[in-house]
Amino acid sequence: MSESGTTTLASAVRTPTAAPPSLGELGLFTVLLGAALPLIDFFIVNVALPTIGHDLAASESVLELVVAGYGVSYAVLLVLGGRLGDMFGRRRLFIGGMAAFGLTSLACGLAPDAWTLVLARVAQGAAAALMLPQVLATIQASTSGSRRARAMSLYGATAGLSMIAGQILGGVLVSADIAGSGWRSVFLVNVPIVLAGLLLAARAVPETRSQRPEPVDGPGTVLLAVSLLTLLVPLTEGRAAGWPLWTWVALAVFPFAVFAFYRVERGAERKGRTPLVPPSLFALESLRRGLVMIVPFSIGFSGFMFVIAVALQQGVRLGPVASGLALTPMAVVFFLTSLAGPRLVARYGTRVVTAGGLIQAVGITLIVLAAWRSWPQLGFVELLPGAAVAGMGQAMQLPVLFRIILSEVPAARAGVGSGVMITTQQSALALGVATLGTLFVSLVPGMGMRDALMVTLLVQLAGVALTTTLSLRLPRTIG
Repeated sequence: MSESGTTTLASAVRTPTAAPPSLGELGLFTVLLGAALPLIDFFIVNVALPTIGHDLAASESVLELVVAGYGVSYAVLLVLGGRLGDMFGRRRLFIGGMAAFGLTSLACGLAPDAWTLVLARVAQGAAAALMLPQVLATIQASTSGSRRARAMSLYGATAGLSMIAGQILGGVLVSADIAGSGWRSVFLVNVPIVLAGLLLAARAVPETRSQRPEPVDGPGTVLLAVSLLTLLVPLTEGRAAGWPLWTWVALAVFPFAVFAFYRVERGAERKGRTPLVPPSLFALESLRRGLVMIVPFSIGFSGFMFVIAVALQQGVRLGPVASGLALTPMAVVFFLTSLAGPRLVARYGTRVVTAGGLIQAVGITLIVLAAWRSWPQLGFVELLPGAAVAGMGQAMQLPVLFRIILSEVPAARAGVGSGVMITTQQSALALGVATLGTLFVSLVPGMGMRDALMVTLLVQLAGVALTTTLSLRLPRTIG
């Protein structure tokens, strides 16, 4: 061996391998706080919309934009947010995204008119897209083994609980009318939480990034944005706008945009570059099958939350607090069941997801029966059995699906893997409001509120059946 070769070998032996960054308990709490904020804010406005419309003299179509503007910008930029975290450091992007989320929340809370609120919500969604992908990527890159399983289960519990709690919190804050702030408090409450989160993140969240960061894939980013915009915007705005020509043109463009995106990404990967969404990522069976399940689950979840909020407030005439608290059993049981998730998966594997689908179906059926028997006296007591059982079933599915999807994604692609997963989930959440919400609102004039609610829930039940059937194709164990 040459002298230079001996020197190189000796240097390699002497140089210690750097210990991978470790995410402690305080750091895990901090990133989970960052995960909760965007999801809470997607749902928190459901019960505040009537008050916002009255206070700002906003039409129904503008109110739709308050919801859709946030959801669409959030979904469109999530994968890019994950890639930027891989490139520049996930802790840096997490802190920057959280700070931007606090500032845009303040802008929402101080908005003087409806269109300013819409613009602030679009910016808030973009800030959320910078922050949220870093949560899962940090967990993937700084935990392993049982610690990762526990952290992923807590992430799933946080995600599901946030979506339910957002609606409850929104009702409480609107009714409390803190210092005369009315609906504005649903946004202003984020500001002190963000300040606390920033202090914790600076202290407890480790910095991680990809060892071989790639530049941003410009063509892929543009084509993904076009694909999502041509699907989500017409579906979320079409009904309120009266389905004008542009909505149909956009939907017609959607499949061509998706095909162009796939061709560009496949071509980039074949040339040795790293595309925004590497097609080879979908060769992972766990990721591919988990994503297929996330879509019907999330459509049903968000559609249910929107429809039940409208039915309880406009049909049963419950106030914001009562309509929000009616879902408390679902939130409590979801959280408690999620905590048992790792033990259940260790013992029964992914068949926990199948059992969860069956249990959720029982819960939805109980809610349908409660609406049929008790309308219009439908409240906390009447919904309690169905909401509790449905929450248990949902908790046996969502956290486990998150673990399955990311179980085989390498740490170097943690950002893009989490971005793809959250984009799929977020897009499906927006589709749930657009599809089930539109179905419900369309049925009300001809059938009445009770029967429209029952039919919509039965459609959701069909989605639960699909999810349960698909779960039989999941790998039996999680890597």
